[in-house]
Amino acid sequence: MYKIPLFDLNYDENEIRAVTETISSKWISSGPKCRELEEKFSEALQISYACAVSNCTAALHLALCALGIGKGDEVIVPSLTFVATVNAVKYVGADPVFCDIVSPMDITIDETKFESLITPKTRAVIVMHYAGFACHMQKIMEIARKHHLYIVEDACHAPLSEYQGKKLGTLGDVGCFSFFSNKNISTGEGGMLVTDNPEIDKRVKLMRSHGMTAMSYERSKGHSASYDVAELGFNYRMDDIRASLGIVQLEKLAFDLKKRERIREWYLENLKELDGVWMPFADYHEFSSNYIMPVVLKNADHIRRDAVRELLQKQGIQTSVHYPAVHRFSVYQDLAHGELLNSEYVADCEITFPMYGKLEKSDVMFICNAFRQILEELQ
Repeated sequence: MYKIPLFDLNYDENEIRAVTETISSKWISSGPKCRELEEKFSEALQISYACAVSNCTAALHLALCALGIGKGDEVIVPSLTFVATVNAVKYVGADPVFCDIVSPMDITIDETKFESLITPKTRAVIVMHYAGFACHMQKIMEIARKHHLYIVEDACHAPLSEYQGKKLGTLGDVGCFSFFSNKNISTGEGGMLVTDNPEIDKRVKLMRSHGMTAMSYERSKGHSASYDVAELGFNYRMDDIRASLGIVQLEKLAFDLKKRERIREWYLENLKELDGVWMPFADYHEFSSNYIMPVVLKNADHIRRDAVRELLQKQGIQTSVHYPAVHRFSVYQDLAHGELLNSEYVADCEITFPMYGKLEKSDVMFICNAFRQILEELQ
């Protein structure tokens, strides 16, 4: 057991009560709780439509399907992301084109390199709002409009995060969110796709349930006696047990994010001026979900980074890495790409510190002091 784990669930008796009530209702598959979560999520993001799905990977896949992206198309993606961002492109038969990040201080897709990667085959860009901090969306949207490209926002880190007064996930054509167990909204598995486009919403809600024109809950309530299968779909439904958890988690979210904001300030106060370390997004001033707390070692490599992590572990501090660069994975090594120097450096030198609402200032001080001492010892 770690003295300070990387993450801790924000669960209490409210989640237990919600699940118990859903089980007692005797409807546990996709039904009224999923619809309630969709309505509350779209209201929280101030967007027209939300579609609850089994996970964010499914949301990304459905987004590309709904946009008509397929074989022969290219989609520009970051390499410094979870592999699902890129896998979704391959699911539809399209080709991912890797774009570098801005810098170790700004771990988001480099908008200055984005346009140079566009070819006649490019149909879309997937941006990933790392740790809940927005990509440079104004420039990205200008470039996308100029070249008639779709924008898919991988907002798995970013529920309620903002950019120029709008919620992340609502700026492009489609936004995709994750409710995995360690995310800001945690349902174990689960996700959400949001859009302002009614045709996209209609199509993804058809495809998430085998292409069926009526789901089981509708038929059970007498709203439809039969159904058609209008197109080839998938089983990407969320169930009502997870949706009931999501409803409670969404209700807690704003308060939890305020606590995370304060915790991040404690980290920055203690580490911002530390020699040998970059603090990504240190000068970011818009509201962020602060999903994770990344730091990047200067003048380092993966050997030094791993040594630091091992010494932190010995002091009872759990850390992680976000993320290995996708283009280095065996399944993508044969895919041609240009230089991704910033992505590779951050992949080798980033450390993710504990970040969750239950952390006390004394915990953050313990982590920072241990980290500072380790860096001094390794000089």
